[in-house]
Amino acid sequence: MTTIDRESSQRSRGLSFQDLLDDDTHPVPPVLRWQSPIDSGPTSVPADRYTSREFHDLEVAKVWRKVWQMACREEDIPVVGDHLNYEIAGISILVVRSAPDVITAFHNVCLHRGRLLKESTCRDEELRCAFHGFAWELDGALKHVPSHWDFPQVTSNWCLPQVQVGLWRGFVFINMDPDAGPLAEHLGDLSAHFSQWPLEQRYKQAHVAKVLRCNWKVAQEAFMEAYHVVATHPQLLPGIGDSNSQYDVFGNFSRAMTPNGTPSPHLQWEPTEQEMLDAMLDRNLDDPLVFVVPEGKTAREVVGALRRKSIRPVVGDAAADALSDAELCDNFYYTLFPNFHPWGAYNRIVYRFRPYGNRHEMSIMECMYLSPFEGERPPSAPIHFLGPDDDWNTAPELGLLARVFNQDVFNLPKVQAGLESGVATGSLQNVTFANYQETKLRHFHELLQRWIDAP
Repeated sequence: MTTIDRESSQRSRGLSFQDLLDDDTHPVPPVLRWQSPIDSGPTSVPADRYTSREFHDLEVAKVWRKVWQMACREEDIPVVGDHLNYEIAGISILVVRSAPDVITAFHNVCLHRGRLLKESTCRDEELRCAFHGFAWELDGALKHVPSHWDFPQVTSNWCLPQVQVGLWRGFVFINMDPDAGPLAEHLGDLSAHFSQWPLEQRYKQAHVAKVLRCNWKVAQEAFMEAYHVVATHPQLLPGIGDSNSQYDVFGNFSRAMTPNGTPSPHLQWEPTEQEMLDAMLDRNLDDPLVFVVPEGKTAREVVGALRRKSIRPVVGDAAADALSDAELCDNFYYTLFPNFHPWGAYNRIVYRFRPYGNRHEMSIMECMYLSPFEGERPPSAPIHFLGPDDDWNTAPELGLLARVFNQDVFNLPKVQAGLESGVATGSLQNVTFANYQETKLRHFHELLQRWIDAP
């Protein structure tokens, strides 16, 4: 793999993200001023890491069985006895609310004959196998063995094997490696980035998962940069500074900040503020105007004011008035290695990507909406699964984003097919990354290689 230094990185023409912050109508939080450009990392990786079963098996052994990964939200299992399965590359982990303030996770397998203990999200007073009736307490202690007299080798210490659990901002993380360091060590400074955006004070309003015919990295990488917008989402160009995005890396996570309400440098014409606003709202040309930009105002000001007003009843006047236009307009998309993508500020999006079953050529893309609320926490939305041939628009809970997702995933099976053809014929040996605009991809593959090379 080849690497470059940060000095050789080039930035696009036009306003930088920091220039836009200078003109914000409200003070911007310090986190948006932090800059940490990549100083190393591959600019190309072997193409067969997306097509090789052998590389997939390495990922299972070196990554999925050893790294911290987000399994669910705490509110997915709010009551003692609630449990769900987190599945990754053929491995099933049972996540259980074992006490009011305790979440425990186990390998989801009966120690008798190996049946999955639980198959779906449910609530039980015990963990009982449906095959022969072996049962464990919610904390994993052995509870009951049918005909115990016939199992002299089974003693009270026959507990379900646990995996590590960590909590962060309302998310539940698991780690199958008993020797792994604490979750906080893996997160690094991520909490500092979200200190003023309390994800733990939100609820899961929507959760949609779609099976894709491509490697999980192909799917994930499509949502780690704005470089694809010019070709994939051309209707957005009047209102998105795609090439003016800022990319940063911090330990095990990276960040992109893509401005909205500013035109793409790719445009050969200067859109009006109204055209910028229409593009931000993804308005079709034959649709009526949703909002009008008053004379002397900018699209960013208008959207900032509208979203500030809409969020005021939920977060309160003081919190709403403290939000900058950038926090209400722009996209702040983080990636925590290997597959967790929370968005900053009050954008509701959280992504997760993982292999579909134990297959290297298929994956699951998930989108959650985390929304603020007032009063009692609303119930957590169950997962709405879509098959590989289902349209995103069959998940109306995603709103306008469903149409954008259709544009994104249209390319992904064709990327996988091209990679497989190129690897098979030798016509494509490496995948090449842009020096700056694909910073997050470079950073991801640098971390991936470290995990693969670790003993």
